[in-house]
Order: sequence, then structure tokens, then C-alpha cells
Amino acid sequence: VLYPKHTKFRKYHKGRFKGCKADGTQLCFEKYGMKSCEAGRISYQAIEAARRAISREFQRDGQIWVRVFADIPITNKPTEVRMGKGKGNSTGWIARVVKRQILFEMDGVSLSNAQQAATLAVHRLCSSTKFVQWF
Repeated sequence: VLYPKHTKFRKYHKGRFKGCKADGTQLCFEKYGMKSCEAGRISYQAIEAARRAISREFQRDGQIWVRVFADIPITNKPTEVRMGKGKGNSTGWIARVVKRQILFEMDGVSLSNAQQAATLAVHRLCSSTKFVQWF
């Protein structure tokens, strides 16, 4: 599953997104990819669901690189708990995604098959993405 075994701290600040970053915005490994169009957070369940949708569409033929990793814990307090008494317990993991960041890379399949797989994966992710191709 896509979350870390150990972290330096148990709980993190929420954080804010600032524009886009230079690294991770171009295809490095393969011919096709999915690029984010907006900044946001993606849960580890959504990343895994998108990866499974892509591999199911490829029928285990092509290769997939997951370029995002959910390494930030999310906390949540139980319902009907009064204010105060510290931060809640960890309930899941997220990956911070900035604008124009590559999320997945694909190879070993045709262009139409890669586009179909990207369409299926977009429905699992709750952020807008676009399909990119190596020129």
C-alpha cells in the first residue's frame, strides 16, 4: 500500500500550496503520462485505485510508474467530542500535488490504450488532470 512505514513525526501541519514546482513536471521514464491541472491533496486510496484501474486496462502488459507518494498523515477527531484536548488521531495519508506535476507514467502499450487507461484513472482521482505524451 502507498504510505510510509515510518515518519519523523506522527502528526503534521496541514500546509498550503504555493504555485508550481520545477521538478516532477516532465516525463522522465516513459512515453505517456498524466499531469495535474490544479494543486490539491490526493489520498492514498485514490492513488491506489487509479493505479489498479490503469493496470487492469493494460491487462498486465504495459509498465506504470507512480510519481506521487502519500507521505503526510491526516488527523481527525471523533464526532461529538468537545473542543480542545489536542490534535486528533491519524486516520489516513495524503500526497500534496502541485499544478503541472506528473502523477503517473505509462509505457509498453498503444496510444489509444494509454488514453483509455488515463480516462479511467481520472475518475478515481478527485482532481483535474490531463494526458501528456512524449514528443
